[in-house]
Amino acid sequence: MSKFIFVTGGVVSGLGKGITAASLGRLLKARGLKVSAQKLDPYMNVDPGTMSPYQHGEVFVTEDGAETDLDLGHYERFIDENLNKFSNLTSGKIYYEVLTKERSGGYLGQTVQVIPHITNVIKDFIYNSAKNTDVLITEIGGTTGDIEIQPFLETIRQISLEVGRDNCVFIHLTLVPYIKSSGEHKSKPTQHSVKELQAMGISPDIIVARADEELSADIMAKISLFCNVKKDCVIENITLPSLYEAPLMLHKNGLDKVVCRTLKLETVAPDLTEWKEMVDHIYNSSKDVNIAIVGKYVKLHDAYLSVAESLRHAGYMLGAKVSISWIDSEEVTAKNISAMLSGVDGIVVPGGFGDRGIEGKILTCKYARENDIPLLGICLGMQVAVVEFARNVLGLADANSAEFSETTQNPVIHIMQEQKTITDKGGTMRLGSYLCSIKDGTLLKELYGKDEIAERHRHRYEFNNDYREQMISNGLVISGVSPDKTLVEVIEIPTLSYYIAVQFHPEFKSRPNKPHPLFSGLIQASIQK
Repeated sequence: MSKFIFVTGGVVSGLGKGITAASLGRLLKARGLKVSAQKLDPYMNVDPGTMSPYQHGEVFVTEDGAETDLDLGHYERFIDENLNKFSNLTSGKIYYEVLTKERSGGYLGQTVQVIPHITNVIKDFIYNSAKNTDVLITEIGGTTGDIEIQPFLETIRQISLEVGRDNCVFIHLTLVPYIKSSGEHKSKPTQHSVKELQAMGISPDIIVARADEELSADIMAKISLFCNVKKDCVIENITLPSLYEAPLMLHKNGLDKVVCRTLKLETVAPDLTEWKEMVDHIYNSSKDVNIAIVGKYVKLHDAYLSVAESLRHAGYMLGAKVSISWIDSEEVTAKNISAMLSGVDGIVVPGGFGDRGIEGKILTCKYARENDIPLLGICLGMQVAVVEFARNVLGLADANSAEFSETTQNPVIHIMQEQKTITDKGGTMRLGSYLCSIKDGTLLKELYGKDEIAERHRHRYEFNNDYREQMISNGLVISGVSPDKTLVEVIEIPTLSYYIAVQFHPEFKSRPNKPHPLFSGLIQASIQK
């Protein structure tokens, strides 16, 4: 029977439930267990796919094309397991399913209620996710006390009753604030948060105490006493310079040990050798490299979370500390671009939607091409690189994407035929993993060392094949295409040190101890530059 771990949060949001859950997943996997993870989000959107990046950060795409919460990126990077559509559930998706069933008569005239109808949908989702796993880690989004998360808390209370307490553990992550004026940490917010949770019928087995500084033995004992948990089940979680040190810290503080004890799991000691070596690389980097991310959502860095982490992963492997210059593409002009990109060693032009900031991205691609600055274009980044090449190499002054201009005579990027009749915005793009065939003798082939790859997509517009031969004859190399050769996946300019742009999102498959080859190539070229 699968074991269930539920991670909740209290006092304030943004404490790092996702990192804690992901770290625990890494530790349990290192003990030889088959682990999966999921996130339950209380907001009423069906998924984060149509939400502004300023609202919710990046949308993380799974192999099977689910648009999910960014915490799933942490899960995949730490646990090194590909997740799927059963890894993220929202209130909106639940209510949509229940109301659709009600409208079609699926409840046979019953009064539809939160209990049992809403909670049953959540339970089914959790149980389905637990199939073929030893341990399922479920993070409950939001903060205990929020009205939106009550159905989720009720559901996990029911699951603990159904599977038995030996098969279920509740972990509650809370803030333990430091009051500078009195020179001490305060446990009262944690006490109140636990009482709020207990009022929902849930008594946490483990409390993870989040703080910026080390907690005293007295404060840990106080939390144990007033929150009714064993002393060794109060786990200190302090702020670290690198989030990838979190599994090592939590292991040192006994989190995986008490989880296995509570769940009566007999396992081998975790082998964290590879992870420790990776963390050592982080702290012993001997080189410095500065990469510009030129995007339209840079005011919230989480909008490009996986891109930033992928750059750092590549730096770890190459012994380089990667610093990131966040450049708003809306502010980039022909007059200031040289100053804005002064001192950068490489550039990433990431994905996005809408025409805001597009001209700044196009100018960035032109600047990188003309000055031979290593560049990686991702999704929209590839599309603007194509537009720039058409304008300034082919001489097609009005070249554009059909997404941004309805009047252009040269739509070098246009909408896929099957997308033209779609009106719903959510979940209707080319989503998830697609195959890409690689051309011999290209940079792409050198980076991957394979003839065929599979990468994750999230876009609606494609390279217009009417311009393919014209671009090739003027020096653009199309190094990756769909297996049927109809869709352009990758372009590059071989006369430059590193100029490559891809239609997919490589950042979703990078791992801290297994960096993605496209990011490794960019960092290597940037170091050499």
